[in-house]
Amino acid sequence: MTNFLLLIFKSVAYGLALALLYLLLAPSGQLQLAHLLQPAESEPAAISYAKAVRAAAPAVVNVYTRSTQLDERSYERRVIQNQSLGSGVIMRSDGYIVTNYHVVHGADQIVVALQDGRQLDALLIGQDQMTDLAVLKVEAEDLPVIPQNPELAPQVGDLVLAIGNPLNLGQSITQGIISATGRAGLSTNSYTDFMQMDAAINEGNSGGALVNSNGVLVGINTAAFQRQRNLEVQGIFFAVPYKLAATVMQKLIKHGRVVRGALGMNGIPVVNAAGERQVSTGQPFYGVLIDQVEPFGPADTAGVQQGDILLQVDHKALTSVGQALDIVAETEPGSEIDLLLERQGQKVTLKCRIGLRPEAE
Repeated sequence: MTNFLLLIFKSVAYGLALALLYLLLAPSGQLQLAHLLQPAESEPAAISYAKAVRAAAPAVVNVYTRSTQLDERSYERRVIQNQSLGSGVIMRSDGYIVTNYHVVHGADQIVVALQDGRQLDALLIGQDQMTDLAVLKVEAEDLPVIPQNPELAPQVGDLVLAIGNPLNLGQSITQGIISATGRAGLSTNSYTDFMQMDAAINEGNSGGALVNSNGVLVGINTAAFQRQRNLEVQGIFFAVPYKLAATVMQKLIKHGRVVRGALGMNGIPVVNAAGERQVSTGQPFYGVLIDQVEPFGPADTAGVQQGDILLQVDHKALTSVGQALDIVAETEPGSEIDLLLERQGQKVTLKCRIGLRPEAE
């Protein structure tokens, strides 16, 4: 009897197992084994830069300026009132703000609007036309500060976000990548020395922050490329690199202006001792062929001659004309440095006292 019951039990168990397998494996079954073995599918996480924006945006302010001028076209003494719009970046919690020179130049009144709704009168500490930068000061404490990393080295291809107040629509974010990087030295004086990117900026964005995907400051937005020869130019915008902006800010806070050194000479890049001109950055750089020496200037006084090839400045081997300009510009006027030159195949070392660049006077 026991064996009979055991046989029936096994038969029922086998039948139930086969039925379960059929339900799981049959193509038309509602349940399938593959579904049970796979984890439940979930939506992939959305790509978002909200964290970066939350970190940086509170430190980006709106800058409003007002100025007056006489209407030269009027016979009567008529005064015209001008208003302009821009952005700024809080660099220090005690109220120092960096913006663009062209935003605040000539302004009689500067008002800074914070993202928490406060509006504060700002004092112009200093401005530098060459880098299109200016520093403002507001009387406030514990202000939100833009995240900064002095060791950060932006690279072509890095994603960036431009934060500002375009057309006074309110704080807005645009996104792009770094298209090209420029020098970050005090001799900067052209578009090619700035950082190029394609995050859209419009009137009101000038002076705002360019940050990376972590919200760390990369540069100060400054300009869109100007149309040339009626060409439609798109996706070319510029920012002052962070390291340059930080250097200029410190000098403006300390001196009220940016003091730049000068040697009173000009030159062209060459690829060999024979003075063959460098026409491409792909060619090896040899030195700077001096083609002009200002009479009675620092270089002339030191004995530099037209036709000399400059190899080193202050014991630093040169890699470009721009590097040479930056070394000199960033050296305190009145300081004495060594210049290593090649003259008719011979190495010559001259001591030269750095002069003051005329634009800084």
